[in-house]
Amino acid sequence: MDPELAGLASVAAATVVQLLTTAGWERAQTSMGALWRRVYPDRANTVESELEESRAVLLAARQDASDPAEAEQAEAELVSEWQGRLRRLLAAEPGLAAELRRILADNLGPEPSGRGPDEPSVRVSVRASDSSRVYVAGRDQHLRGG
Repeated sequence: MDPELAGLASVAAATVVQLLTTAGWERAQTSMGALWRRVYPDRANTVESELEESRAVLLAARQDASDPAEAEQAEAELVSEWQGRLRRLLAAEPGLAAELRRILADNLGPEPSGRGPDEPSVRVSVRASDSSRVYVAGRDQHLRGG
């Protein structure tokens, strides 16, 4: 699989799983269902139901875990599961990558913060290829040759 598509699947899976325990989980469910409907319309409702099951698993793990590492393990397993599903979907229909990027940016991004018009908003988007390096910082960054 194209490394860029694999990376996109990874980011999308992590984002969706993180949203499962927030108020935005229904946006994630609806968005993923819509994505699946474009390729496998007969599976979309199942995907939405499975996201609801994943949500229940994660909520239970967080509530029942006496050790925070157990909840983190449950989350990691769900991310891996959904990453695999998204990778298979993108392998079947690579053209969905643009739609998935749009969904991540428009539907699954952070909720508006309610900032005033004079308060700055920052969005950083980075893309590296081949053997390039990318350094991103919110403030000062000091690099030393090595």
